[in-house]
Amino acid sequence: MSVREVDHFLVGGGLAAAMCARTLRDEGAEGEIVLVGREPDAPYQRPPLSKGYLRGESARADALVSAEGWWEDNDVELLTRTSVMRLDPVERLATLSTREQVRFGKALLATGANVRRLRVEGSELEGIHYLRAFGNSDAIREDIAEAEQVVMIGGSYIGCEVAASLVAGFDRRCAVVMQEEVTLQRSFGTEIGGFFGGLLTDHGIAVHGTDELERFEGSAGRVGRVVTKRGLELECDCVVVGAGVMPDVILARAAGLDVGESGGVRCSSRLETSVPGIYAAGDMCEYDSVVHGRPIRVEHSDVAAEHGKTAALNMLGRDVPHETIPYFFSDLADWASMEYVGPGSGEPVIRGSLEGGDFTAFYVDGGRVTAALTVGRSDDLEHARRVIRAGDHVDAARLGDEGSDLAVL
Repeated sequence: MSVREVDHFLVGGGLAAAMCARTLRDEGAEGEIVLVGREPDAPYQRPPLSKGYLRGESARADALVSAEGWWEDNDVELLTRTSVMRLDPVERLATLSTREQVRFGKALLATGANVRRLRVEGSELEGIHYLRAFGNSDAIREDIAEAEQVVMIGGSYIGCEVAASLVAGFDRRCAVVMQEEVTLQRSFGTEIGGFFGGLLTDHGIAVHGTDELERFEGSAGRVGRVVTKRGLELECDCVVVGAGVMPDVILARAAGLDVGESGGVRCSSRLETSVPGIYAAGDMCEYDSVVHGRPIRVEHSDVAAEHGKTAALNMLGRDVPHETIPYFFSDLADWASMEYVGPGSGEPVIRGSLEGGDFTAFYVDGGRVTAALTVGRSDDLEHARRVIRAGDHVDAARLGDEGSDLAVL
């Protein structure tokens, strides 16, 4: 079997690998670049899958990271529908699902994450959907064409965003079943999570908190009812499950790379794994954050894009730490848009009006701002980034006082 030689070998067909390839070329990388992805599509952004793309407001091409001709124009070989079956970090050798072998100089692992599937009675019934790829979003849109009632399992981003999209875009009746007391509670706490839950209920979505899925029921092989552990029975025509994701470290673990406490591949602040010359990025990367002073792993496309850029620079020998404060966004149809920088902990200090839907929540822990979430106040995020990076103690009263100037805090 012949073995081909490449300079940069990028594993994963998502945003992290795509931005790594783009940055390598933008920064003058010479030699061969190969990007391997198991999906049939070129790398694309996933947030539209639960938003504009699901509602039919945008097309697949709108979500692509690079225009169709970019790969050929920039001499980057894109292998779709292809998986890496084995990675030998000592020999610098990858075996592909096509049986081809590739020897590489530097490599990036950006295999992303896999959805967490529920193993309960009735989980094999038709009409139960998970959302991770274009095909999943297509299937949900097709299924709800004849549906009247949809049940969402999970009160985090996927559950809230999809419920909002189905109500705003298709006028469907939706219910949300979740373990938390309020939506998004695990990410943002009860007060802020309650604001987003209130938006859902204000638009007719039934939110059932502090409950848990017991089983699915149906007939003729199709789901027709959701039964919870507290005895709630919800009739439905289809179900969308948003039970979180798990970092895909199967390839990395088999290659002997170190895995961290959060389940991601352990990396230095330069995003280099335990094997020199092999980097990681995106959902499956747990790196030493020079901003936070601890290892962190964050799941969002904007984080993956920034990881890809940093990894590329270090693959080129620039020796730069990843200093970008993680950012991500979410929106509930056109009801509200949220932006967040973090991750952090602590109690929220509210600046603005929750009731009016115009506020910033600064999360303060030990007198320091560790994260911030804003609705309608994007400018506040730059101030938040500044104080998070500085790590200085802040006056919480001034932080929440709209009469004070954030620029001088």
